[in-house]
Amino acid sequence: MAHISIIGGHGKIALRLARLLSEAGHDVTSIIRNPDQTGDVTATGANARVADVSELDTAGLSALLSGSDAVVWSAGAGGGDASRTYAVDRDAAIRSIDAAAEAGVRRYVLVSYFGASLNHGVSEDSSFYAYAEAKAEADEHLRKSALDWTIVAPSSLTDDEGTGTIDVHADSSSQVSRDDVAAVIAAVIDTPSTVHRFIAFNHGDTPIGEALAA
Repeated sequence: MAHISIIGGHGKIALRLARLLSEAGHDVTSIIRNPDQTGDVTATGANARVADVSELDTAGLSALLSGSDAVVWSAGAGGGDASRTYAVDRDAAIRSIDAAAEAGVRRYVLVSYFGASLNHGVSEDSSFYAYAEAKAEADEHLRKSALDWTIVAPSSLTDDEGTGTIDVHADSSSQVSRDDVAAVIAAVIDTPSTVHRFIAFNHGDTPIGEALAA
C-alpha cells in the first residue's frame, strides 16, 4: 500500500482516480481548495486536505506532500483568465515538482494533454495559448527534474463509460473517457517501466496494462 497525494482532488478525473486507488488499497489524500468539496472526496475513500496550492510556496507545498510515496498533479485553472492559468498550470505545478523533490517524494505523475510541447504551435491570439504555454513549461520542468516522473497526456475528454482500452500510437488527438484516463494514471503509478515517459493516448483497442507495457 502506498500513500498517494492527488493535487486538484475534486476534478472529474481526480475523483475517479481516488476511488480506483482507494479500492486498490492505497492510502489517498486528495488536496482541494474548497472545503465544501470534502464530502465528494471522502465518498471516494480518500482523505480530503484543504489547501490552495496556488498560494503556497515551495516550502509549504513540501510540507503538504511530506510522507507521500507518489504525487499526482491533476489540478488546473480551468481556462478563462490567462494570469490564473499561468499561476496554477505553470507556476504552482513547477513549485509542486520542486516541493516533491524537497520532501523526498520521487514518484510524480503529471496530467497534461495530447500534443503538449514547447513547440505546440498554438497561435498567441488563441484562447488556448496560455494553457498550451503553461503546460509545456511545467512538463519541461518535470522532465529536467531528478524525479521518477511520468507525463500522462490524454486527448479530448468525454464522460463516456470507460472501456479499459486505449491507443498509445496515434499520431493525432481524438477522444478518450475520463474513466479510462483515471485508469491509466492508476496503472502508471504501479508500472515502473512508465518512468521518464510522455504517454499520449486516445481511446483504442489495447488493454491499458498492455498498452503501457509496450
